[in-house]
Amino acid sequence: MRTSIIGLSAFALAAAATPALAQDDSKEFMLTGSAALVSEYRYRGISQSGRHVAAQASATIAHSSGFYGSFWASSIDDYVAAGADAEVDLIAGYSTTVSGLTFDGGVLYYTYTSAAKKVNTDFFEAYGSVKAPVGPVTLKAGFAYAPKQAALTLTGAKLDNLYLYTDGSFAIPETPFAFSGHLGYSKDESFLTGGKKYLDWNVGATYSWRAATFGMSYVDTDVPKGFIVNPASGKDMAKAAVVISATYAF
Repeated sequence: MRTSIIGLSAFALAAAATPALAQDDSKEFMLTGSAALVSEYRYRGISQSGRHVAAQASATIAHSSGFYGSFWASSIDDYVAAGADAEVDLIAGYSTTVSGLTFDGGVLYYTYTSAAKKVNTDFFEAYGSVKAPVGPVTLKAGFAYAPKQAALTLTGAKLDNLYLYTDGSFAIPETPFAFSGHLGYSKDESFLTGGKKYLDWNVGATYSWRAATFGMSYVDTDVPKGFIVNPASGKDMAKAAVVISATYAF
């Protein structure tokens, strides 16, 4: 099974998160980035690193108008995309806040440069979300839609894929602690889902110290036991797990 990510937080708390675009209006452009080490790379509840440690990195350049471009990269297990050992996501989008609501949308292209030749692995996806503070909690709802493409096929015909999700987060005032939750639904039975509609969810906490953030989350799905298995190790890639992360932002 080959699946991917939209610039997830370092420990996969959000299934389709786009870059955080904190901008200084005195600057026309702002460049940010991060590097992370995670106990495993989970995408929409499914392990992409074979239940092993993964290294990740990202960078975003944002314009004061709200337009931005990003890349996100992670090491992956070779069963994910025809022997590829890395995933690189290229993102272009726009974010704006109106009356307290933050709207974000764009296009993301998943590419696996080291995949086997003549194998369809790369594909693109459109995404959108709206986020708003509700008391001390920030709530977010969004979607990611991949139109019919050869890379999503299971049996030969081109397939599409729709993912719906909602997130919630809460930061304890005047402390370095924050908490998050996520619920997602993979609606279609494409290669991204292993041919099964399913729910995924996670809950987690982070601790920030200067430019570093340390996180822990519990990740799970309702995928039947043994439905998505790594052929090399025999391990269940959808089995519940605790994911630990360390991220450095710059």
